[in-house]
Amino acid sequence: MAGDGGAYRLRCSLLGHEQDVRGITRGFFPEGGFVSVSRDRTARLWTPDGLNRGFTEMHCMRGHSNFVSCVCIIPPSDLYPRGLIATGGNDHNICIFTVDNTAPLYVLKSHKNTVCSLSSGKFGTLLSGSWDTTAKVWLNDRCMMTLQGHTAAIWAVKILPEQGLMLTGSADKTIKLWKAGRCERTFTGHEDCVRGLAILSEMEFLSCSNDASVRRWHISGECLHVYYGHTNYIYSVSAFPHCEDFVTTGEDRSLRIWKQGECIQTIRLPAQSVWCCCVLDNDDIVVGASDGIIRVFTKSLERTASAEEIQAFENELSQTSIDPKTGDLGDINADDLPGREHLKDPGTRDGQTRLIKDNGKVEAYQWSVSEGRWIKIGDVVGSSGGTQQTSGKVLFEGKEYDYVFTVDVNESGPSYKLPYNISDDPWLAAYNFLQKNDLNPMFLDQVAKFIIDNTKGQAPLNTNTEFSDPFTGAGRYVPGSTSLSNAAPAADPFTGAGRYVPGSASNAAEGGHDPYTGMGAYQSAEAENIYFPKKDAVTFDQANPTQILGKLKELNSNAAEEQKLTEDDLIILEKLLSATCNTSAEMPTAQQMQTLWKAINWPEDIVFPALDILRLSVRHPIVNENFCGEEAHVQFIHLLLKFLNPQGKPANQLLALRALCNCFVSQAGQKLLMEQRDEIMTQAVEVKSGNNKNVHIALATLTLNYAVCLHKVNNIEGKAQCLSVISTVMEVVKDLEAVFRLLVALGTLISDDKNAVQLAKSLGVDSQIKKYVSVSEPAKVKECCRFVLNLL
Repeated sequence: MAGDGGAYRLRCSLLGHEQDVRGITRGFFPEGGFVSVSRDRTARLWTPDGLNRGFTEMHCMRGHSNFVSCVCIIPPSDLYPRGLIATGGNDHNICIFTVDNTAPLYVLKSHKNTVCSLSSGKFGTLLSGSWDTTAKVWLNDRCMMTLQGHTAAIWAVKILPEQGLMLTGSADKTIKLWKAGRCERTFTGHEDCVRGLAILSEMEFLSCSNDASVRRWHISGECLHVYYGHTNYIYSVSAFPHCEDFVTTGEDRSLRIWKQGECIQTIRLPAQSVWCCCVLDNDDIVVGASDGIIRVFTKSLERTASAEEIQAFENELSQTSIDPKTGDLGDINADDLPGREHLKDPGTRDGQTRLIKDNGKVEAYQWSVSEGRWIKIGDVVGSSGGTQQTSGKVLFEGKEYDYVFTVDVNESGPSYKLPYNISDDPWLAAYNFLQKNDLNPMFLDQVAKFIIDNTKGQAPLNTNTEFSDPFTGAGRYVPGSTSLSNAAPAADPFTGAGRYVPGSASNAAEGGHDPYTGMGAYQSAEAENIYFPKKDAVTFDQANPTQILGKLKELNSNAAEEQKLTEDDLIILEKLLSATCNTSAEMPTAQQMQTLWKAINWPEDIVFPALDILRLSVRHPIVNENFCGEEAHVQFIHLLLKFLNPQGKPANQLLALRALCNCFVSQAGQKLLMEQRDEIMTQAVEVKSGNNKNVHIALATLTLNYAVCLHKVNNIEGKAQCLSVISTVMEVVKDLEAVFRLLVALGTLISDDKNAVQLAKSLGVDSQIKKYVSVSEPAKVKECCRFVLNLL
């Protein structure tokens, strides 16, 4: 630590952010400056102000649609000689800014939950950590690899000086060391979430945790030292340059400075949560807290704040309320406390706290060695200085939420935890809660109403209070479904069938089913690989034409006049369905296909039954040629891609994906989809972030159908894209039918192709799929996984 060994004192307090300051990092430009990010959705670039020892806000950068959680600087390059600023947010995105512009240069989208940590390395590489339990390695605007292995949120990431070595710290209480995308070592010792990391050298690093300890590690795995001093969660740790000294901040309202392994100074702040800190090149320390204020501390007499400013800071601190329940001050019995005369005795160490009772009030004081006096740090009262609303720090399964409710669904059953953020849709949160806990969907209304009632009505706009499908938004019609009362046991709720379930009663009666369609004479065989390479496209054929037409007519009656179909149009579409579903000997006509084109151009909120008709019709060679042939194919593809917007309606995403899958049945469709592969796959993979398992199955099937075509033509570039999609989607999917189809796609891609095998290995796909070897049901997942691993 540079300097004369004196104590740190306030340099300045910076106002600007409107909510908690969650991340701070020193900048390359301007010299001596830094960047801060906040729950107010902004990032701010601060430059030193030589006139008043403070800093001036140079830019306020906006690009996130939710809280900004973390920030780092990407070092200067030939293209960007002043470096770049990277910010991560609760909107799951990473925004990249230049230092000259308040709008993002570009946005990185791949994580499926809050991005809460960023670190930059050589040659423009960027490492991100997320609540989705993954870390991702980026180069420019592309995700190069995904690091998987943690079982809970990743709170901290760092790139080590040695090329290829990376660190991740997680709510699963472990730290992992990665080399070239593989986990080399897991560090255990912390007893709670790992919240921060700091690099000391090529061989050593520090970690801090919710267990109130700091640990120093050697990359061999050995824990060299454990430092204690904080009395609550430690949120951040930052190392001084060129030495082993460091600073920490935490939930005990303190900044602590550590030298040669000892805490030599404790600075209390008038805010409950001191979220972040960084050390500037001149050894000044910048901290951000839950009161939205940035404070800079210095040892330099030239940069120290005026006596008036320091007195104002101490006055603010003395008026702070300290909650005894935090444990920061130990067990307190007010009756046993001494009076003000206790402050006449000097303290024994810096940061020592002393409680006194004065006129019935309990006051807390801290000893300052440098000033030789007791400084009042607050009044001890029964309420916390930081609220749930201002700090947002309710932890559940290693993630932060605005609320975590305890829900009793029925009197005789167990209680369940329901995490919820105000920005969430209460209906979708209720649906996900019921799915996760395997509860009856009939509770959807009840749970959603519970959320709305207990969040003071802070529900998103346009929430329909009547019962509606949480995905389609209206009606009892579910695209592609048959009547639920007639559906076979364990049927796909959208197709009405097509889900192979080994060992079910119907399977036993018919002697085995095809793993894709649920029909035919498939028999499980352990010795013979019956799964891949797959030769033909997999399609979605199940339907109830009467129900589809009924929904189409219902929505048509409510459509705007210029969009309404005539009675003749409806009859024409009915005939088209009959012709393409083999219930009529007639051939599809040009008039029928023109009417269908008109229908699929309906607005997004009512188009889904028309898309369902398209999905069924495009299997017919005449319809396939009409939409996929040379004349209309560009319009057709662009229309379907429009429905694959991640923010779009899941029903439309699902049916657009199924229509694309069904296009593969004819030559025209195969040719078109292969020509447009890059654009289609790039757009399609974006819908993986949703929680709809049927969308995941359709996305896996589209990938499988591409694998079938790529196996025939042996296009390595196409295979690389498909392997990347498989690797990406495998991270997200939980439904085993989707997993199975991805495994078949993977096996098909790497069959008879050594280059594809090597490519799959370099992406770490083998480690991704190993867990499916232990799946007991359905057996096809385990069997197919074994065959794929044999090739790898």
